[in-house]
Amino acid sequence: MPVIPESERIEKLQPPSGKINVVIDTDTYNEIDDQFAISYALFSPDKFNILGCYAAPFYNTRSESAGHGMQLSYEEILRLFKKLEVPLENRAFLGSAGYLEDYAHPYASDSASHLINLAMSSDEPLYVIALGALTNIASAILIEPAIIKRIVVVWMGGHAFHWPDTTEFNLRGDLLASQLIFNCGVPLVLIPARGVTSHLSSTVVELERYVKGRGLIGDFLFERFSAYEGLAEGGSKEILDIVAIAYLINPDWVPSYLTSSPMIARQPPQKEPSAKRYPKELHHLTWSFDHSRHAIRYAYFAHRDPIFRDFFAKLDCFATGQLPIH
Repeated sequence: MPVIPESERIEKLQPPSGKINVVIDTDTYNEIDDQFAISYALFSPDKFNILGCYAAPFYNTRSESAGHGMQLSYEEILRLFKKLEVPLENRAFLGSAGYLEDYAHPYASDSASHLINLAMSSDEPLYVIALGALTNIASAILIEPAIIKRIVVVWMGGHAFHWPDTTEFNLRGDLLASQLIFNCGVPLVLIPARGVTSHLSSTVVELERYVKGRGLIGDFLFERFSAYEGLAEGGSKEILDIVAIAYLINPDWVPSYLTSSPMIARQPPQKEPSAKRYPKELHHLTWSFDHSRHAIRYAYFAHRDPIFRDFFAKLDCFATGQLPIH
């Protein structure tokens, strides 16, 4: 991998100001939160120039394989763009057909090719907003390592450093890809799930008040959220992935600091995995630290209320025609 001077990496890890170029890498069909995150980014044209949306692989009870999950996510991106009335041409890209099996065989997908071409064609940093397993991004880095000097990855993955484990869906899905991102030196903003982003929960009652009825997209997002298991009985649900968008809009909402890049350690399974929830054998994963390693930016909290207020206000503006998106 190319060597990035630490001073250069730290400069790129400062929260950006002004409008930035971004791509969004997303396992959109896996959950209900990616749809909110993509919409939120499109509702913020003063901040984001969105150059592409990549379908990431996922494997759980909603897919037959990681590649099937990627295809389902691609189709969900297309549905979402239609609800938003966003042109589809050169916006959505198929991703990896599976998870990495080794570093010698990256997936040469449309997403990886698009990411490489974008990164290598501009001197401006390209922000890669990652909302799922990191297979597409890791594959692009393995195919063209020089892109690590031209991108900044903002990833919602893993659990907080104080959490007893980091066996989180996005991280464990493609463990080789996750390890590569922590080890290769690419500028990385890590926003954990449990202990940080898990503050971003909502309820059917709240979304019925502020999302339902706000045009085709409002009804679509409300339908996806309210259909989630357990919410009909009065439960709440995290809308995790909006955190990466919120960090780039206003870093005060997602406070962070610079620290050394962690390593991922495999521990023996502590209990038998649930075959219904996890289709493959799991290892118990934990963080390991060596403070001589290169720097990343680590988010340690998420302020729920200003993030949701901003999302609701922008959805209102879009639904009433005050916020055109392109």
